[in-house]
Amino acid sequence: MEVVGKIIQVLPAQEGVGRNGNPWKVQPYVLETLDQYPRKVHFEVFGEERIKQNPCDVDQLVTVSFDIESREFNGRWYTSIRAWRIQQGDTTQAAAAAPAAAPAQPAAAPAAAPMESNAAANVDPFDASAGDGTSDLPF
Repeated sequence: MEVVGKIIQVLPAQEGVGRNGNPWKVQPYVLETLDQYPRKVHFEVFGEERIKQNPCDVDQLVTVSFDIESREFNGRWYTSIRAWRIQQGDTTQAAAAAPAAAPAQPAAAPAAAPMESNAAANVDPFDASAGDGTSDLPF
């Protein structure tokens, strides 16, 4: 999956040692989408090598490719968004990608205009009194 947006926060990196003794490192970020109604997305880059390959700064426009994973622990579910690639982008690339990610305009708007102007389209074919004005239906 992919999301296009602007980095609004770089959170402190976390690191530790796994059960098997191997060290690990995670760099979390918060991104704000460029949609009409922007959403904030918290994601992580896991692994020191990936963090070095995908540096990000605040106010930088990016396209993030990521995987979503949910895990159960003690009866509760936890979901993480892990980025595997972050592409740096300028305003023109992000603006071109944003309309594709935005929801499409409703198809009913163009179709409604011809129906309003065409009186025959508003006639109920199952209503025997349609057209003579004696119908007691509210619509």
